[in-house]
Amino acid sequence: MSPQEWDTFLLAGEAEPVDHEVRRDRTRKIVYAGLAAVATAGIVGLYTLARPFLGPDDFEGAGTGPVVVRISPGESAVQIAETLAKAGVVASSGAFVREVEARAKSGSLRPGDYRLNKGMSASIALDRLLDRDSRVSRRVTIPEGLRAKEVYVRLSAASGVPVAEFEKAAAQPAALGLPSYAKSVEGFLFPATYEVEPSSTARSLLRDMAAQFGRVADRLGLDSREGMSPLDVVTTASIVQAEGGRDDDYPKIARVIYNRLKKGGRLEMDSTTMYGLGKYGIAATIDETRDDSPYNTYRIDGLPPGPIGNPGEQALRAALKPAKGDWYWFVTTDPGRRITKFTDNEGEFVKYREELNRYLGTN
Repeated sequence: MSPQEWDTFLLAGEAEPVDHEVRRDRTRKIVYAGLAAVATAGIVGLYTLARPFLGPDDFEGAGTGPVVVRISPGESAVQIAETLAKAGVVASSGAFVREVEARAKSGSLRPGDYRLNKGMSASIALDRLLDRDSRVSRRVTIPEGLRAKEVYVRLSAASGVPVAEFEKAAAQPAALGLPSYAKSVEGFLFPATYEVEPSSTARSLLRDMAAQFGRVADRLGLDSREGMSPLDVVTTASIVQAEGGRDDDYPKIARVIYNRLKKGGRLEMDSTTMYGLGKYGIAATIDETRDDSPYNTYRIDGLPPGPIGNPGEQALRAALKPAKGDWYWFVTTDPGRRITKFTDNEGEFVKYREELNRYLGTN
């Protein structure tokens, strides 16, 4: 229909004459507006169809509504993205993967439980995963020298997992990743600071500690000491840890142990004897030294059958690299100030024991 025909159609039925030029201008505007609307609708439709190919969906902003998301060990960026999308944190897995790749952060994502929000942009979600403060966890520090049972108590207090669960997990050492020479978890729960996640279990926490022992053992070359098995080294280190006062004394204590073993003498260590009795203390009584425990080194020859606690790195180093000397005795004469004296003279040793007894008030 031409503009003239269109005007005739619109003017039909009008009683009064109109300005045909004004009418034509108005008509053109109506037509152009209609054509523009059709074109816009077409563009929107095409964009809707093409949008999946132009780029993945993404939210804007930091989102709302907290949600805790767990990233499991070994998950790839794609797997993490799928977890986030399923939880409603990001609009699409593709948006998150694209962000990770653009910032080259695939190797920076760590397992754990994270506090995020629903409806987050992929960029902000990645920022939060890279922020340590977003981790939903508590830290627990295990000091050097604790026995396994003491470790369980500390882990239980930090995680809320009953002590009995740790005892149950420890009873299946094959599932904890312990070294092949380990007879039990004792000695292999490495003292350090650990993250306790809401999803942590007794087994996972003990596995973390055993894994840390493995890393330290590899770094120190635990298999490298000639004439001693790795278990003997750890057992020696556990005695050094239990008997020692200061780090500087550890290599000397290790030397005393090796000197006694070399001469075929008994270790006669109070720490091993008290462990066998399930007691704590720095000086065993005469009656306690008569106990028939295999850990009573007043009665058995050589090392006890296994570690008597969980040694730290300094004690392990001392067991691997003892100091040079002829010492055969040592006494921690002042436990409060951690003063330990060494000697190869039995008379001096007796004097040192008297100093300790005076300190303990047992003279």
